[in-house]
Amino acid sequence: MAMKNMATIGVVLIFVLVLTSTSLIPAYAGDDIEFMGDIALMTLSATAVGVTLVQDDREGLLQYSKSLFVTLGTTALLKYSIDEERPNGKAHSFPSAHTSMAFSGATFLQKRYGWKSGIPALITASFVGWSRIESDNHYFIDVVAGAAIGAISSYFFTDAYQEKIVMTPFVGRETYGMLLQTAF
Repeated sequence: MAMKNMATIGVVLIFVLVLTSTSLIPAYAGDDIEFMGDIALMTLSATAVGVTLVQDDREGLLQYSKSLFVTLGTTALLKYSIDEERPNGKAHSFPSAHTSMAFSGATFLQKRYGWKSGIPALITASFVGWSRIESDNHYFIDVVAGAAIGAISSYFFTDAYQEKIVMTPFVGRETYGMLLQTAF
């Protein structure tokens, strides 16, 4: 798959994420935390797609795509079959789609690229979940369920990224150097 095709898939994924995040569309009546949670969600999703494009990681993009679509499908199925009332009185509270999407992206980044990417991503995803509770869009259980759906989906579909060449510095008592490894 050419880089152009990967970029197209990435743009389509981001477009789908924006469309599914309906709370970005209405005007905000001063709820900055909710707005920041929405921005954090979009940032996580764009980062997951962007890193795969920068790394030319076709397999990673496919893995994230699978995880995201399973996450969205599972969340929608539960949301519309259970139809719990939200704290603000609106419908479809359980589970939190914002949180499931955020944890899908964060868990993908952690499992694919390691804890260096994963820790900030998981903190950001946790903020997204908290913002949904704070804004009276969801109950705690909605957020926990959404986080579990997103994390489990990404954990199931994602493999660790294997760099083509790995450089490892080493220092011994009277030895030092660089170990180069590659897989064929």
